[in-house]
Amino acid sequence: MEIIRTILPYAQIILSILLVAAVLLQQRGSSLGGAFGGDNFSATFSKRRGAELFLFKFSMVVGVLFVLSAILSLAL
Repeated sequence: MEIIRTILPYAQIILSILLVAAVLLQQRGSSLGGAFGGDNFSATFSKRRGAELFLFKFSMVVGVLFVLSAILSLAL
């Protein structure tokens, strides 16, 4: 049990970095005009394919792992 307490903070740091990177890589190519409502890309729907689908699923898995590790750290 002591080894889990030792490894868990490092695992949470790695998971948090991976989660932030995965979310930031998902950002679409919206320009500065998109921040003020200038572009209309949000009104269209497109299906995720390839790398975009992988990043979406990867971020969901890493998010769940991060939440589970946070709950585990509270239980210990």
